Amino acid sequence: MKNIFLIVFTIFYSCTFSQKKRTTYEPGENENELRIFEDLKQIITTAKPRNYQNLKALNKVANYINIELNKVCDTTYFQPYKVVDNEYKNVIGSLGVKNKERIIIGAHYDVCGNSDGADDNASGVVGLLELARRLAKENLKYRIDFVAYTLEEPPFFRTNKMGSYIHAKSVFDKKLPIKGMICLESIGYYSEKLNSQNFPVKEMESAYGTKGDFITVVQENQAGSFSNQITKLMVSQNEIKTVSFKGSKLVEGVDFSDHLNYWKFNYDAVMVTNTAFFRNKNYHTVNDKLNTLDLKKMNLVIQQLYYTIQRLE
Repeated sequence: MKNIFLIVFTIFYSCTFSQKKRTTYEPGENENELRIFEDLKQIITTAKPRNYQNLKALNKVANYINIELNKVCDTTYFQPYKVVDNEYKNVIGSLGVKNKERIIIGAHYDVCGNSDGADDNASGVVGLLELARRLAKENLKYRIDFVAYTLEEPPFFRTNKMGSYIHAKSVFDKKLPIKGMICLESIGYYSEKLNSQNFPVKEMESAYGTKGDFITVVQENQAGSFSNQITKLMVSQNEIKTVSFKGSKLVEGVDFSDHLNYWKFNYDAVMVTNTAFFRNKNYHTVNDKLNTLDLKKMNLVIQQLYYTIQRLE
């Protein structure tokens, strides 16, 4: 396996404490976690699963995202496009619109099959909403476009019908100055149990350990200065145990989300993830529910990203 893939990995740790998973909140609880909880409920509560076959469910969630972004962003709009006879849409909100160079923060809001998709990927969308709320209060160095994508999941994955492909191509065609892209993919599920974490390459176990208690920043081998900065800054905030992985796209999972479409157009991009199916056995099943998520750790990931983006040069 070592001779097949070029894998360069470094590991960084910061202290964190084991937290009990929560599904209800009482007065006096952490305000950020309460807001995360309410967002998650809104996103996963649709009459039918928010998959490509249920446009009404997708549109309900898209409208919720738009409403929430509109509360804090300078501009918000939909990016509609047709697949056969159906119209799907990305949701875009922007901060710091006077700045020329921009950062894209993206997460997909659709699900695979009949899953609630709490971790995959309501957690990523909530991360996007929370970052918009927190960064709206700051004096930003860059324009930030928050993009909620549709059609990341099968049968459209790796096709030009993915919402992220539509968006990446649009900024490429317009020759917009993009500093880099951050993809939020499954950031809500954690475990303190031994052997709860798997890897695409067996040899990684000895370096990373087998507890699924960390967040990961994934880069490709040819990562640029943006990806390298994001990785270093994510580690330096010391909010939550953080692991960095840099490797070939041939390694399973490295390009398994929306960042892959920005790589296609040669943009510098990273994926922030809990490693999805390498840890979460509920992945793409009806068991991917809100009560399986660790909202305290999820909030720490969001806060760490918030600090990271503020300090980006």
